[in-house]
Amino acid sequence: MAEIDFEHATKVYDDGTLAVSGLDLVVDDGSLMVLVGPSGCGKTTALRMVAGLEEITDGTIRIDGRVVNEVAPKDRDIAMVFQNYALYPHMNVFENMAFGLRLRKFPKKEIDERVHHGSGILGLDDFLTRKPKALSGGQRQRVAMGRAIVREPRAYLMDEPLSNLDAKLRVQMRSEISRLQRDLNVTTIYVTHDQTEAMTMGDRVAVLKTGLLQQVDTPRALYDHPANLFVAGFVGSPAMNLVHASVEHEDGRLAVRFGGNRVSLQDDLLAARPGLRSYEGKPVILGIRPEALEDASIVSGAQADRRFPVTVDLREDMGPELYIHFAIDAEPVVTDDIKQIVSDDEVALRELEARAAQRTTPFIARFSGRSTVQEGQHSEVWVDTRALHFFDPETGEGIYGG
Repeated sequence: MAEIDFEHATKVYDDGTLAVSGLDLVVDDGSLMVLVGPSGCGKTTALRMVAGLEEITDGTIRIDGRVVNEVAPKDRDIAMVFQNYALYPHMNVFENMAFGLRLRKFPKKEIDERVHHGSGILGLDDFLTRKPKALSGGQRQRVAMGRAIVREPRAYLMDEPLSNLDAKLRVQMRSEISRLQRDLNVTTIYVTHDQTEAMTMGDRVAVLKTGLLQQVDTPRALYDHPANLFVAGFVGSPAMNLVHASVEHEDGRLAVRFGGNRVSLQDDLLAARPGLRSYEGKPVILGIRPEALEDASIVSGAQADRRFPVTVDLREDMGPELYIHFAIDAEPVVTDDIKQIVSDDEVALRELEARAAQRTTPFIARFSGRSTVQEGQHSEVWVDTRALHFFDPETGEGIYGG
């Protein structure tokens, strides 16, 4: 096991592309750190810098206190698991798992012991004589994991290991990887673009954007206290609703107005975000997660000053819950940060820009399955104001302390 320490780690390619910029990050001994962000954010480059597959332009990387900037990959005592499995098609499962040990001249008896121990952990005992072509995608991924396990390295580096699997198998495999990492207690850096993977697997999650670290914290802290608009928009599924708004003082208390809607701000919210008081009479960006919105007709004692009217555009029935889509007649948030989040999806980017031209903001609410609202129906939405988020429209930073 080992602590991995990035100290101002920077990577600039020969063409001038800045892939990773001044990364300061500590991966605790025995923990699972997830690097997450959209394509091109630098997460895979950072991983390859640890592995020694990318030279470090500036800064330092330490593994268990040892500076490894100039250490050859084979001498870093780490094991990588890749997106494409990288199995040898002419070798069976046993031979694939044993290959690295044989290269290192391990005794045959120890190779047999390690491979059988790893195959037992991963449920591969019945597949040791099969070739990769006779295995399912999930089984191939287990073999790739097994090849790393038998090395008994000081750290695992995993680069999008589940992206080639179907949705159901990804859910199964991510729970298996999490369990395996806890059982082995080996320091692990896991790279993904999937924020659901990041939030369900990581002890801590580091969110990157264009080579810059935006925030690193526990999944819960990232969700409850995003540092800025980028983290807020990236973390959460469905994504946080973001809209331009203003803070007003009316009837003796603060309220937030967005479009033609006004919602009172409660004392517990203001106590948690005292800095919001200095924005009275000023514009802000309001963030509301879908789960903070509910059908007002099924909320007992739903306060009138925490409700607003909507017309339902689309109802998605998910069984125990509904996704309700509607539009707010208010300016949407179309910053560089938000564009970066959807940069991989040209359709989403075009829709975002079209909404900006129309000055309407699409919202998603996560209603209880007990709601009976239908498409085209006028309804009222209740807001859990304790869960509102606010951001400075100029800096994009979250508004928290005074």
